[in-house]
Amino acid sequence: MNEYSLRYVSVYRKRLHILYVNLKGIMSQFAEFSRATIGDVAEKAGVSIATVSRVINKTGQVAEATAARVWGAVAELNYSPHAAARGLASRRTNNIGLVMREISGEFFSPMLRGIEAGTRENGYDLLIHCTYQSGDANQLGHYALGEHNADGMIVFVDSLDENELVRLYQMQFPIVLLHRTPPEGLDMPHVSFENKLGARKLVDYLIEVRGYKRIAFLPGPEGVEDSYWREMGYRDSLKAHGIAYDPALVVTGGFDEYQGQVAVAQLLSRNIPIDAIFAGDDDTAIGALIALKDAGLRVPEDIALVGFDDIRLSRYLTPPLTTVRAPIEQAGREAVKQLVSLIQSGRAEKLTLLPTELVIRRSCGAPEQA
Repeated sequence: MNEYSLRYVSVYRKRLHILYVNLKGIMSQFAEFSRATIGDVAEKAGVSIATVSRVINKTGQVAEATAARVWGAVAELNYSPHAAARGLASRRTNNIGLVMREISGEFFSPMLRGIEAGTRENGYDLLIHCTYQSGDANQLGHYALGEHNADGMIVFVDSLDENELVRLYQMQFPIVLLHRTPPEGLDMPHVSFENKLGARKLVDYLIEVRGYKRIAFLPGPEGVEDSYWREMGYRDSLKAHGIAYDPALVVTGGFDEYQGQVAVAQLLSRNIPIDAIFAGDDDTAIGALIALKDAGLRVPEDIALVGFDDIRLSRYLTPPLTTVRAPIEQAGREAVKQLVSLIQSGRAEKLTLLPTELVIRRSCGAPEQA
């Protein structure tokens, strides 16, 4: 072999070595990327993600045989339970994210005030992303917030779909749900109001004290848990007083002023007797009040009207609105409190249920008390 051939072989070997090193690095990165998740462990062991979390973090009682299956799956899949958490801890952003569909209506002002105050008091900055895209209320936009730019997130109602919640949960990204219970198998903290009891007390008052029996109800959007529990309180009160539930008295108000106005116009067009209207929230009640006045009806002389939330405008309406006072700002602060605890210690209250309070004003036919 001549000198030229030797030099060619030497260069070729060096290039092969460089290629090998590069491929080794790529494969190492691929292995890191394809590391087993907590979901993989749960599937392998035949249990829920929440059970795997309890076994690994030793946060609850799990049967010995079940725990053994979980640890077996951990070993077989070479699962590193805290790898994602360690990575996030080393890239702290000092941001808290808030994900919601949109900012509309009087409800959001005190909620945002509570969340902003809580983040500021704890030394964090607040990032807000709205996932609603105009033209389709059911379409979710691009998720601009996540593990890449926040240390944790507050998720309002249904602004993040279940698949994204599962993905973030599997990588142990801190999340607190606001006015939404976690999907099955996800052990996420959540904060809400005592909606059912508040609605029950309100309808009890209308029946027992004011003597109303034909009470219409304007629920919020379908699938929103606050609306569901308020309707359950409404139904429970009717049942307890021997009053049959009448679907003709129920028209969706959508937690929206305009929809509330349309709903009441629809109710009135049916020409059925109505003593009172329970609007699912105060924004809906404002629309209902407009529709009643447009129809030449007096509140409360002809039809009584009540709402839920006790937003700032409720006491200034004519007449002032009977409603259920919900601690909206406090709920925002509490969501931040639980999220900061989760970020800093890995622990948070599973459920924070804040009490509501009945507020009697003239719209139901009674002298104002508050």
